[in-house]
Amino acid sequence: MEQLSLFDISPQASERWQVDNFSADNFGQQSARMNLEQKFIEIMVVSNDFNRRSVSYQLSKNDCLHRWLKYKEGFSADLVKRLLKEFNIQVGDTVLDPFVGSGTTSLVCKMRGINSIGFDVLPMSKIAIEAKQSVFDYDLSEIKRLISEIENLSLPENYDRRTEYVTITDGAYPDTTAKEIAFFTDWNNKTGYSKVAKNLVTLCMLNSLEKVSYTAKDGQFLRWDYRSKKMIESAKYRERNGKTPLVIRLDKGNLPSLKQSLSDELNSVYGDILSIQRNSRPTESKLQFVEGNALHELPKLESNILSGVITSPPYCNRYDYTRTYALELAYLGITDDKIKRLRQELLSCTVENKPKIDCIRGNYIALGKEDDFNRIMQIIDGNKTLSEINHSLTERSKNGDINNKGVLRMVDGYFTELTFIYAELFRLCKSGAKVAFVNDNVRYGGEVISVDFISTELAEQIGFKPVKVYSLKQQKGNSSQQMAKFGRVPLRKSITVWEKP
Repeated sequence: MEQLSLFDISPQASERWQVDNFSADNFGQQSARMNLEQKFIEIMVVSNDFNRRSVSYQLSKNDCLHRWLKYKEGFSADLVKRLLKEFNIQVGDTVLDPFVGSGTTSLVCKMRGINSIGFDVLPMSKIAIEAKQSVFDYDLSEIKRLISEIENLSLPENYDRRTEYVTITDGAYPDTTAKEIAFFTDWNNKTGYSKVAKNLVTLCMLNSLEKVSYTAKDGQFLRWDYRSKKMIESAKYRERNGKTPLVIRLDKGNLPSLKQSLSDELNSVYGDILSIQRNSRPTESKLQFVEGNALHELPKLESNILSGVITSPPYCNRYDYTRTYALELAYLGITDDKIKRLRQELLSCTVENKPKIDCIRGNYIALGKEDDFNRIMQIIDGNKTLSEINHSLTERSKNGDINNKGVLRMVDGYFTELTFIYAELFRLCKSGAKVAFVNDNVRYGGEVISVDFISTELAEQIGFKPVKVYSLKQQKGNSSQQMAKFGRVPLRKSITVWEKP
């Protein structure tokens, strides 16, 4: 296999990063997974040069421009820069990110004169992309005036409107804060500032919501401050029913006012704009973003247009973005019903996702690509590793080892949908183009699912050449419930790299 030089490589990966048992207590079938591990461990390298901060939002917190949207699931600009260099992406080339998120891949490309295409179903992505790609279009004096006006605004005593909420976010803000959010939103909608300036305010509002609320993003859900209506009512309920009080509780301390948080956000963004406009020059590159599902949008694109793909899909970890970003969605006018529909649009990564295969089939038929659909389904149905995983999870569920049967549907849907994504990427890539996916391996009911190697196998069956599977030195643990029942098995976090021959 071709040797890549991007990351400092640690040898003897098989000693610590190879899985030697995929099914706790040898409960389920695992021969297909064992064979896959033996096959692809040969191309796995363990990096000394990057860590979880590189493949998460952590490094972007202090990164000019990329920190504009607080998006925990994003990866760092540094990682994108390294991969662009390793893939030898040139000015004028086109790079795709089918899961844009905060837009790191797209924005790094734009600043380097590289064209990009991106898709995402979350409306925050569109606002962030529009704000970031306009960095050279902002009138600094206008932004300064805008900030000054906000800092001099005060909530009228007789103002009685409150920001919209959905079931998940009911009671998320102190009453005065709920009024402040509505007041400053009304003000932004009515001002005569430019479109790009008003969109920037909206982005900074989105970034302020969690700070001024009684909530905190925490994996699969929102945690609630003990002072919130939700927690107060919960405490009363537990007391009435003779239950012990909750021991672990969130205390966010003094919450800032919306005006203070919004002002801080805008001043930070202003500093970034000032620095970028003084020290960088705009490029002629094109940034094409579509607010939509990549499953439906990728088949519409012309073939052989991409020089590379750098992305990170939602992980197969039950995290529900429509819950963790419920404050932002509610603020943007997404109702409870719309949130439910949006949840189904996301790549299947939660137990509430329903199968999309009929919808995918209908889309391919409408585009006159039914043969493509059938070919991809043959790959999915004929994959022995997926069949083994589905069978093992089914048996685990019968045995009571999985607490939600939605996990079975989620895992099956996850790999089915990703296989369609991989197949479309193969069609879209030029010969020699490389594809990088950041992802996590997972474990359910004592069954290890090597997302990195399974994805690489599917990509190979589609036609890609597996190049490398980079693994972080720091491995991931398991849930406390699984460790108590099945013991601990370290799980890899990886960057899979494939090439179109």
